[in-house]
Amino acid sequence: MQPRSILITGASSGIGRALALVYARPGTSLSLIGRDRERLEDAAAAARAQGAEVGLGVLDVRDQGTMAQWIEAADARQPFDLVIANAGITTGLSPGEIAEDPSAVRAIIGINLIGVLNTVEPLIRPMCARGAGQIAFIGSIAGLRGLPYSPSYCATKAAVHAYSESLRGRLAASGVQVALVIPGFVKTPLNDGIDATKPLQITASQAAARIQKGLQQRKAVIAFPFPLYFAARLSRILPIWLVDKVMACFRVKIPQTHERIR
Repeated sequence: MQPRSILITGASSGIGRALALVYARPGTSLSLIGRDRERLEDAAAAARAQGAEVGLGVLDVRDQGTMAQWIEAADARQPFDLVIANAGITTGLSPGEIAEDPSAVRAIIGINLIGVLNTVEPLIRPMCARGAGQIAFIGSIAGLRGLPYSPSYCATKAAVHAYSESLRGRLAASGVQVALVIPGFVKTPLNDGIDATKPLQITASQAAARIQKGLQQRKAVIAFPFPLYFAARLSRILPIWLVDKVMACFRVKIPQTHERIR
């Protein structure tokens, strides 16, 4: 059964925008959250052109009070069947750098982790009270194993993985299904600035289609591409010294985020 009322954060570009368009159809109500009004309105126009009803929240996911107020009001008007906590940024290190800027680290934690909590927390009790609903967390293959060129990004995604796994068993008894999405390289504006080999990279539209299919099948984990996912899982059981040595061979340059604590 297709969800009729859907909340998506980070909907102004990348995977979030692609998900909005995958779900956009007559009879579907989309609530899209993002910070860039122009890009968010562009995504909304494209979704409306496909027949969806669209509501916009030009919000910063780090703002707990405003997020809770907006989400609770939207859920009261039309209860959400599906919430996708997608908003996120990236940051990392260039060759020769040894430590990330502490302010950048705290900024990525604010968006990638605190922002996820601010998205999901207002809906846990209402969904459980209704005995229905689906919560999807957008994680990353980088959350499966710490990478030497993106420490804080890996840390935030690992935390999202653990949080979603903890909620999954807890909420299942109340009829709420939790899914963890673990994508590999997806071509988005966020990732375009990363200077690195990106094996098996897919488009945002392809990623959104896979996510939608996995959610429709009620999968607990939606991971792709499988070879990259398998390699990341394998790295957890191989000798640590070996994996560290292999990882050190990759040349990766990840721009530092311009986001800072607010």
